[in-house]
Amino acid sequence: MKVAVIGSTGYVGGRLVPELLAAGHEVRCLARTPARLDGVEWRPSVEVVAADVLQKSSLDDALRGIGTIYYLVHAMGQDGDFEESDRIGAENTRRAAEQAGVSRIVYLGGLGEDDPERLSNHLASRHEVGRVLADGSVPVTELRAAVIIGSGSASFEMLRHLVEVLPAMICPRWVTTTKCQPIAIADVLHYLVAVIGIPEAAGQILEIGGPDVLTYRDMMDRYAAAAGLRPRLIIPIPILTPRLSSHWVNLVTPLPYGLARPLVDSLTNDVVVSPERDIRRLVDHSPFTLDVAIERALAVVGDLRMKTSWMDSARGNTSASPMPLDPDWAGGTIYENVQEVTTTASPDALFSAVSGIGGERGWYAANPLWTIRGWLDKVIGGVGMRRGRRHPDELRVGDALDFFRVEAYERPSLLRLRAEMKVPGGAWLEWRISTDESGTTQLRQLARFHPRGVLGRGYWWILLPIHKIIWKQLVERLVRLAEQRKA
Repeated sequence: MKVAVIGSTGYVGGRLVPELLAAGHEVRCLARTPARLDGVEWRPSVEVVAADVLQKSSLDDALRGIGTIYYLVHAMGQDGDFEESDRIGAENTRRAAEQAGVSRIVYLGGLGEDDPERLSNHLASRHEVGRVLADGSVPVTELRAAVIIGSGSASFEMLRHLVEVLPAMICPRWVTTTKCQPIAIADVLHYLVAVIGIPEAAGQILEIGGPDVLTYRDMMDRYAAAAGLRPRLIIPIPILTPRLSSHWVNLVTPLPYGLARPLVDSLTNDVVVSPERDIRRLVDHSPFTLDVAIERALAVVGDLRMKTSWMDSARGNTSASPMPLDPDWAGGTIYENVQEVTTTASPDALFSAVSGIGGERGWYAANPLWTIRGWLDKVIGGVGMRRGRRHPDELRVGDALDFFRVEAYERPSLLRLRAEMKVPGGAWLEWRISTDESGTTQLRQLARFHPRGVLGRGYWWILLPIHKIIWKQLVERLVRLAEQRKA
C-alpha cells in the first residue's frame, strides 16, 4: 500500500516510517521542512514532499496517489491557541484527503471518556481532532493511547527526570488516585501498522494500552525500581494545582511549560482502555508490561540508540513558526559579533570539535554561566539546558542541543544553531569553516541577534561585554581542541 505519514519528523512518526517500510509499504513523508529528514537512515527509501497541514493547498498535490494517511501532527507546546491550530490542520487534511481519493486515515489520539466537559483541554482537543477528521467521506481509524513509554517520549522524559532528580517531592493528590494505562512505544507502532490491514478497523475508535492499570505514583515507584534508585518519598497535598505542578515540572525536567501544562492537565483524568473499544478484539498482540517498557527505554537511552525524541517536533519548542532553512535577516536591526581564527587543523577535525559542543561536554568556555542561563530560562518558562543532545557526536537538522536547535548542518563547512531560550528577539550562533589556497583552515564564528523592541536592544548591549569574552574564549578553545585531535 502507498501510505503518507503526516508528522514524520515527530516522535512517533519518525519511528513509524521504518516499521511501515519493513512491512512492505511505499511511504511518502509530508514535512514542513523536508531538510529535517536528510540525516535519518531511512531517507533514501521514502519519498519526501514539503507540505503543511495549516496550508491546505500544500496538501492537495502531496496526497495524490495515496491509499492511507497517518495523521500524527499535534500543535501542543506551541504559543497561542493549539486547539485552533489542531482543528484547522485536521479540517485541511480531511478535505485534501477527500479530493485525493484517499481510502483511509489513521489517527493517533488520546485516551479518555467522550464527554469534553470532563476532560482536560489537551484531551478534549485530541478527541475533537478525531471527530473533525471523521466528519467526511474518508473512513478514519482513531487509536487512543494514554502515556507512551519509550526513550525520548515527552511522557517518559517527564517521569524519568522527576524520579531521578527528586528523592522526595510534594505532589498533587491526583498523583495517588487517578488511573492510567501506559503503553510501550513498540506496541503503539505495532498497532499503527496492523490496523491498515484490517478492513473492520475502518471507521472505528480503538483504544490501546499495556497490561498495567496504575496511578502516576505507581509509575514513579516502578521507574525507581527499574533504574536502581531508592523509593522516592511522595507527599500528596490537595492545594497543588495543575498550573503550579506544571511550573514545577518545567523547572525539574527538560519540558518547557507550554508542553508540561497540557501533559499535567491530562494526568488529572482517568485514562483507561474500555472493553468495548479494546483493540485486542481485532489485533492479536500481547503488549509489554510497564516494567519491561521502562527497561527497554532505559537501555536505548543508555547505549545512544534513541532515534527520535519529543524535541524533534518543530512544535515541541515554544515557537509556532516553521523552522526556516536560512534565517530571514531582512528588515529591522541586526546585531552581530564575529570571531575569526586560523588553524592548521583539518576542516574535518575542526568541524568535529564544533559539532560536538553542548550536552555532557558543555560549552568549553564559562560553563557555569551557561548553566545559570539555563536555570534562569527554566524559571521564566523556557526550555533550559536539560534537553542536552540526542547523541554526543552526531547532529542533524532539527536536533535540539541544550537550549538551541540545529538549523543548518553541512559537514564539514557549516553549523548554525537557533536559540530557543527566552530572549527578547531572535538569536543564532553559527560556525563556518573554510580553507584558503595555502591550506590554512579558518573558523568564522558568528553570533547574530535580531532584537525585539527596546528590551531587545537593551538585552544585547547590557550583556555584550560578557558575551564578547565568552565568544572569544569559545572559538579559541574549539580551535585548540581540533589541533589536539590532529596531534
